Amino acid sequence: MAGLATKATAYANKLSAQMRPHFDEFWKYAKVELAPPLPADFVKIRKTVEKSSKYAKDIKSQRNRFADITISQVWLNTLVTVEVVTWFFMGECIGKRHIVGYKV
Repeated sequence: MAGLATKATAYANKLSAQMRPHFDEFWKYAKVELAPPLPADFVKIRKTVEKSSKYAKDIKSQRNRFADITISQVWLNTLVTVEVVTWFFMGECIGKRHIVGYKV
């Protein structure tokens, strides 16, 4: 039993040493990406909302806006839409716990 505890401790130390660089990299990005928004971020959000509402109100700019979109932007928007729809249906399947349909 003592040998098992020794092996488990040695394995845990080895695993900890191997995972340390990965955890440090994860923590570096987590501190930046998961931080709460700063006051400067709220200013950017407000400007974006104002710009979006201006586009929504101005019918003429809506017609011209579609002419300015590049093919790469269309492709990226399509990929995002497909991803959102896929995750929606995956969530439906997980929620109902069945692929075909709801059990009645």
